[in-house]
Amino acid sequence: MAICWCMITILFLMVTVRPENDDVTNGYLRFASGNKGFKVALFADLHFGENAWSDWGPDHDLSSIKVMSTVLDVERPDFVVYLGDLVTANNFMVQNASLYWDQAISPTRARNIPWASLFGNHDDAPFEWPIEWFSSSGIPQIVCPSTSASGGDECAFEGTTRLELMRDEIRRNSLSYTRFGPRNLWPSVSNYVLTVVSPKSDHNTPVMFMYFLDSGGGSSPGVISAIQAEWFRNKSQEMNPDSSIQEIVFWHIPSKAYEKVAKEATAGQTQCVGSMFEEGVAAQDAEMGMMKLIKERPSVKAIFVGHNHGLDWCCPYEKMWLCYARHTGYGGYGTWARGARILEITDEPFSLKSWIRMENGTLHSEVVLSN
Repeated sequence: MAICWCMITILFLMVTVRPENDDVTNGYLRFASGNKGFKVALFADLHFGENAWSDWGPDHDLSSIKVMSTVLDVERPDFVVYLGDLVTANNFMVQNASLYWDQAISPTRARNIPWASLFGNHDDAPFEWPIEWFSSSGIPQIVCPSTSASGGDECAFEGTTRLELMRDEIRRNSLSYTRFGPRNLWPSVSNYVLTVVSPKSDHNTPVMFMYFLDSGGGSSPGVISAIQAEWFRNKSQEMNPDSSIQEIVFWHIPSKAYEKVAKEATAGQTQCVGSMFEEGVAAQDAEMGMMKLIKERPSVKAIFVGHNHGLDWCCPYEKMWLCYARHTGYGGYGTWARGARILEITDEPFSLKSWIRMENGTLHSEVVLSN
């Protein structure tokens, strides 16, 4: 236990304040020099910090780091998307969950790869007292980290808000493209757009727009609100008024459209690409207009979600694709093999391809999402 806390604290202290960078400020993502493709790795449902008072919790976090490290070293992506549930905040004894959040992003940062993150339903969930702590054995011996120079007990059992987690990531990491998003959308926080720009232009010509949305859960209902949908409508019209540039969208909890397409796949009415169909879709609490807007935009080619650990498919739906990532972390439920979904964007001619890279290095479920 003490070893785990030391490692986390060292990682935390190594982080530096983010300097000014025009590409980060403007949200521009660039092809590496000489590369024909722009590659993105999706890390979903890492669940760092689970059962930190036990042996298996810290061991699972180390296993999750190994999975990410394998994917990063084999695929060598240009960018990483953390697709929610980086941490399991309802297991946190500490006041500042950023200690675990920082550990989750450490393999990407160590390789000098830029990234962006969004929130899942576990990232700011309130602490849940384990029922076994009230048995005859009682509360286990807990080692509380010191997060200040003066030392002291930092076990607060209070949780960490979305705003605190995002503030700490943004301020301390020069490679983070994460955004707070408009204040009028709060408590939904991670709502923003990034632009992949052409490698053959000096004028930041867009190749693709990537939209990130907070699908709630944890301290708020698990929905994409009507005001978020309105923000998406206004933002997409502003940035891509004639829908001439292709777009993809990321959030954590699947919409109810995923339930519909899963039923069609089960009935043999649609052909999906994937290797795991191990559970039903756990969808958002309600639809507030987001999917209606997306269906009306021919430029949206795919949506990517996490949340369901036993699903990794992509299914066609209304001239687009609905895709799951792959459960990356050893935290969370399920014993299925871990991995990550990979996206590859090419320009002239444009294409969007995807596949799953597993923790043992193997590849499967290749699919062309747009060309």
